[in-house]
Amino acid sequence: MLTISSNNSKKNDMLINEEIRDKEIRVIGADGAQLGIMPTKAALELAKKESLDLVNIAPKAEPPVCRIMNYGKYCFEQAKREKEAKKKQKVVEVKEVRLSLKIDTHDFNTKVNQAIKFLEHGDRVKVAIRFRGRELAHPELGNEVMDRFKEACTAGVVDKAPKMEGRSLVMFMSAKPNK
Repeated sequence: MLTISSNNSKKNDMLINEEIRDKEIRVIGADGAQLGIMPTKAALELAKKESLDLVNIAPKAEPPVCRIMNYGKYCFEQAKREKEAKKKQKVVEVKEVRLSLKIDTHDFNTKVNQAIKFLEHGDRVKVAIRFRGRELAHPELGNEVMDRFKEACTAGVVDKAPKMEGRSLVMFMSAKPNK
């Protein structure tokens, strides 16, 4: 297969074939057998004979470890594994719930229910109260609304306590851990 491609090797930070500059290397065969320590040229000829690539898999080892393999196939399989791992990841989104200082009880309950839905879905919730005009003179009222929200939102726990950020009071919540 003998691949001499510098842009592929830089992507995976692996040296292949003629890019390997060490005098002596430990060689592992295509079947996984230890072939021992030998000069790089001899290992390269061995790889060419099998029409495979010589890939430096452990450059920091003493001596560096190289393996005879099909490098293109190896890169393909590694990309496939990474894609599978990415599929299985759960992306946690941050959903925002905005409250006001003078929120009515029905509106408050609606916002709490919405936050509970977000938390049950596995998302984090950012609860924000925007202070307008002279409301900024009474941040303790915002803290009272936040405390009420904490008590009402039973599906979550507070990650980050309420904190003033500019003209807003912000708190982060996440779902309660399952026991």
